Amino acid sequence: MRTQLGLLKYVLLGLVTLSIYDIWQMSEVGDSLNLLAFKRDGKHTMHYGLMFFLVGWVTLGIGWLMWYHRVSGRIGEEQAARGLPVTVTASTFWLWGILGSLIAVGPFIYIYKLLHAMNDLSADYNVRGF
Repeated sequence: MRTQLGLLKYVLLGLVTLSIYDIWQMSEVGDSLNLLAFKRDGKHTMHYGLMFFLVGWVTLGIGWLMWYHRVSGRIGEEQAARGLPVTVTASTFWLWGILGSLIAVGPFIYIYKLLHAMNDLSADYNVRGF
């Protein structure tokens, strides 16, 4: 699994591709999380493309909030199950991603934490497997 997710690439390629890279990257995060955690928790994360283009708009943005809430919580659970330091939880999303937008850099800190947590989980998966 890929372990080279980073904030700078996420922001710069997102600007150049008019957010297509960002949508693809979050889709990869969801797919990777499904591969990493499904055997342990039996849950399935909705594909980000479906959520972004359909569910998010139909629910007036609530779908986007719930997707990030659930993904963040699931990442934290998987980090704990693998014995890694828990760096992302659902509260990380609400505090940095939402409330942190008041200081403008909060969402960037949240994405940084999310991508690095996925790097750590992917590296652990590459070494130990399930």
